[in-house]
Amino acid sequence: MRRIEKEKKTVAVMVRLYCSHKEGNAELCDRCQEVLEYAHARLSCCRFGENKPTCKRCPIHCYKPEMKERMRTVMRYSGPRMMIYHPSMALMHIWREF
Repeated sequence: MRRIEKEKKTVAVMVRLYCSHKEGNAELCDRCQEVLEYAHARLSCCRFGENKPTCKRCPIHCYKPEMKERMRTVMRYSGPRMMIYHPSMALMHIWREF
């Protein structure tokens, strides 16, 4: 699987984890769906392509401030829980950080 596709899958899992566990929704709510679609659009347009660093280490910050804060909230909640619910995905994401 290509790097961008892996990133999209990771983001989708994190947003779903946040929406279902933190907000208690069985399906993605409109706000979480909006964040997910925005993240996927940004990943699709990433100028680094397959050489993309993780967003945290990227020299170009392509998220609008509001969406950046919303994604940060999702990641703060979902990040630590990924080791419980999706350990292999979490470890791969951590590996890509370095």
